[in-house]
Amino acid sequence: MSLGERLRDRRRELKLTLQQVADQAGFSVGFISQIERGITVPSLTSLVSVCRVLKVDVGSFFKSPRVDAPVTRRETRPVYALGGTPGNSVTYERLSASFPGNILRSTLIHEPPGFRSEPMSHEGEEIFFIVEGSLTLEVDGERTILEAGDSAHFPSSRTHVTWNHTTEPVTIFHTCTMDVFGDDVPSGEPETSLVVKRAATRRSAPKSLKINQGNKK
Repeated sequence: MSLGERLRDRRRELKLTLQQVADQAGFSVGFISQIERGITVPSLTSLVSVCRVLKVDVGSFFKSPRVDAPVTRRETRPVYALGGTPGNSVTYERLSASFPGNILRSTLIHEPPGFRSEPMSHEGEEIFFIVEGSLTLEVDGERTILEAGDSAHFPSSRTHVTWNHTTEPVTIFHTCTMDVFGDDVPSGEPETSLVVKRAATRRSAPKSLKINQGNKK
């Protein structure tokens, strides 16, 4: 079953209407309906909001790669998506680890041209750093265009939406305090946990870095 079908079945199991889910999650009825019909693929944060209304852990709908080892290498980090078609879907690379007490969740987000997220607000705070490309960030109705190297930091309780207004993909280093991975039980120990990510073969790494690493003997 698709993600949308599973969400729909869970909603019906709880005897909730589309309107009830939309109101409690903070989205429009049309957006929830499009998710269930497979027309729209939700972002990680919006999926978490919907799952909270449906009283189910986000980890039961998708499994993001866990980071348990003290050190991970560049070739071991997978790129994953919640759905969509190749070349036209938002993909993620998980950067942060899971250990007792951790509150930061970090990903590299790759958004295709024209992608626009749904307006949302939730608890916590978040940071956007543009690695490659350009992105429009709208917070409480105020639009700001972020170019490569620019960043934005704001409380997630403010209504925000992003839009890749360009004809090229954009790569975003995103950090938030909302649990977007659904890891269930954290692993490791705070005193010894350490995650190192190597960037040489990552598609979003600077070209000069890729060349230098490629020529390394």
